[in-house]
Amino acid sequence: MADGKPALDAERDAIVGALTPLVDGIAATFGPVCEVVLHDYRDPEKSVVAVAGVLTGRSAGGAMSEIGLRMLARGDEAADELNYLTRTKGGQQLKSSTMVLRDSTGAVFGALCVNVDVTAVQQAQALLAGIGGAGAAETPTTTTFGNDIDSVVEAIVDAHQLRRGRTWVQLDRAQRLELFRGLDEHGVFAVRRAVEQVAVRLGISRASAYSYLSQARAATGTPATSDPASDGGAA
Repeated sequence: MADGKPALDAERDAIVGALTPLVDGIAATFGPVCEVVLHDYRDPEKSVVAVAGVLTGRSAGGAMSEIGLRMLARGDEAADELNYLTRTKGGQQLKSSTMVLRDSTGAVFGALCVNVDVTAVQQAQALLAGIGGAGAAETPTTTTFGNDIDSVVEAIVDAHQLRRGRTWVQLDRAQRLELFRGLDEHGVFAVRRAVEQVAVRLGISRASAYSYLSQARAATGTPATSDPASDGGAA
């Protein structure tokens, strides 16, 4: 209810405030191989409340990563993701955990994320596997981290196109709808102005982008998009 929103916001602020000192404490415990990031999803474009460590180069006031966008897309159905592997554009392999923050109503509004650089460990494992004759380990997915939400959105769009090995003009209608459905599932359109940004990246009109997104959501039973004249996305 609207009347309860100020109280909920105050509660969420208190939770974030209580967790902020832990960011430095956890990072200091594990040393330079660790980075801890506290997110407040109420402002996706500036979700980073506090950060300790320099593995992904982010700072307070920065944007969420594509992992955060995926969490945002799942809403209150989001769950903790623990001990998964990612890789930065610079080639560092990270073992990461994302733990969602909930208020007293159960609503997800943020996350506490821990990244540990395991590059040296992975290299040692690969060396030992080679000596022992074991198969290669699974390659972690490259994840886009940045302070700028636009660069994160663009990277996700480019990655989806690269996986298909075709440009937009080479895709048929079903493949285009699949592209928009995949972007939506990754939380891209939870960001303000994302539809317009995707349209520019794909070289199509804003109206066409809204149309494809609406059709993709209709096929999965997801609520329709905002009117093309509106800004769209979360605030």
